Amino acid sequence: MANIYTNAKVDLTTTSETVLYTTPSNSRSIVKSLLVSNDAGSAATITVTLTNAASAVFSLFKVKSIASNTTEQLLTEPLILLESEILKVTASDANELHVVASLLEINRD
Repeated sequence: MANIYTNAKVDLTTTSETVLYTTPSNSRSIVKSLLVSNDAGSAATITVTLTNAASAVFSLFKVKSIASNTTEQLLTEPLILLESEILKVTASDANELHVVASLLEINRD
């Protein structure tokens, strides 16, 4: 069993739902931090969802406002992701938000 420290990052250049991170099928992951930075002169919102292996979608943050030129830490506690679960993010406005997740993957092999 190996512990792999990693991050996942995305520049939300569209308003389409975007995959931020997918847990490997042989691992579980602990999301320690989920930072969202708004580098625009106006506020924007972000929606964060978790899709499980059965394709059920769970809302983690629904239309969370991020003020202009600020960075928000969305998580106050670690988030556990099971095998093959997917974190997705959607921005209200294109080219304004950047998202970075800090993770620990626990590989079961």
